[in-house]
Amino acid sequence: MILIQCGKVCVPLKLHDALFNWLQIKVVAEARPEDQAASETFQFFSEILREDHQVTHLSVTKEGDEVYEIEYVREGRREKERFDVYRVNELLVNIMNEPKYNQ
Repeated sequence: MILIQCGKVCVPLKLHDALFNWLQIKVVAEARPEDQAASETFQFFSEILREDHQVTHLSVTKEGDEVYEIEYVREGRREKERFDVYRVNELLVNIMNEPKYNQ
């Protein structure tokens, strides 16, 4: 199990949070294919989903400008999570607005 450090205590990442973080960094990695850190972070969250949450067969669809939907398989069942496009894209917007990352 991969643990995320929060202060001095390490806690496992909840599935909802892991899916959200995975989707955020997926958006960044796809928009910035030359960004090695984004690619490595995407792989890290993919590993968390596989190893800690037994998530497989991830697919993402974007419904207009409002919602991303992630479909995945967990414990043999197909499940879905929906996330607000604005919140998901915040990380990419923040990176793109930071001059030191765009030189």
